[in-house]
Amino acid sequence: MVIRNAIVCDMDGERSVEIRVEDGLVTEIGTALKSEDIFDAKGAYLLPSLVDTNVRLLDSNLNAKNIKSISDEAKKGGVGHIVLNADSNPSIDTEVVLEFAQHGVTSSSGAKVDLMLNTLKEDSTLSNIAILLKKGVVAPYMSTIAKNDIAIKIAQYVQMYKVTLFCKAEDNSLINAGVMLDGDVSSKLGLAGIPNLSEVLHVSRMIEIARHCQIKILFKAIASPRSVALILKAKEEGVEVSCEVSIHHLTSCDEACEGFNTLAKLDPPLPSRSDMLLLQEALKRGEIDVLTTLHQPSSPVNKEVAFFDAAYGCEGLKNALSNYYEKFVKSGFISMSELINYTVVNPAKAIGLKRGKIKVGMKADLVIFNVNSLEIKELF
Repeated sequence: MVIRNAIVCDMDGERSVEIRVEDGLVTEIGTALKSEDIFDAKGAYLLPSLVDTNVRLLDSNLNAKNIKSISDEAKKGGVGHIVLNADSNPSIDTEVVLEFAQHGVTSSSGAKVDLMLNTLKEDSTLSNIAILLKKGVVAPYMSTIAKNDIAIKIAQYVQMYKVTLFCKAEDNSLINAGVMLDGDVSSKLGLAGIPNLSEVLHVSRMIEIARHCQIKILFKAIASPRSVALILKAKEEGVEVSCEVSIHHLTSCDEACEGFNTLAKLDPPLPSRSDMLLLQEALKRGEIDVLTTLHQPSSPVNKEVAFFDAAYGCEGLKNALSNYYEKFVKSGFISMSELINYTVVNPAKAIGLKRGKIKVGMKADLVIFNVNSLEIKELF
């Protein structure tokens, strides 16, 4: 097949060329390519499919049905590769659970599904990190509820196996009672708040652990611009840390919780309006490394209840590419090529892969995206 009349866009920018695909691989890039099988893109974008490394299953329940469902949903949204969070039910912290999850992955036929391991068991002791890494997980995950001695042991495993630690910065003593950001809106609604300090304290702590142990850390779903600033400073000093922010935290603020809107109850909580605007400026300046949909779907029985009792999370995979385009590219925040860096190149790099460049010899994991209709066509 030859793909013609497409705006080919990858990490290197946009260009008008034709692409030949044979047996699932890009075999030729040029102009006036000959073929009996022509696909006319009619001016639409030809893009690498997206990568999302922060995805949860329905109600966080780990089973084959939910894995297949989320794999199919991701593909429809232009996402070709997802990494499931390890803090599922059951949590991916033993060989038995990992093998169960891997069996579910083999039955999925949409987006490629990879798994991360939870370095902490329910009692906050270490899981068997070495065995789980050897058995195929792509990254270890850690919440900073871990005490310093445990966190350093985890860092030593990360150093030994040369992987990136996926780290959620949170303070157990500050998040337990809260259900949204501590501030004017939480006070107005009479809801217990979670202070920004819960995240910022532990970002600072884990930066020093990364510096000392010389490991790579991707901070997951950052919500505070102060955290972004700390991570940026550490990067400038040579510490290998990076920053992930969700589309929700860049485009919505805690005011969305007014009316006790449970769809706006997220983990981490939505920022204040002023912090949301600062996060947007950080994105413009290239200080954020990875974008995520922070997909965390919940059944109505867990969401359509009182705000305090409602489950955290909302959906995002089904419309991932179109939402990214409308919120960030169409609005002029970033270019399409920059979007590819945030949603393909950098998240793939965090799991040890090279993605985001359309070139001869690569797997044709591509999508056609019409910016007028927002239609996504899965080619392969």
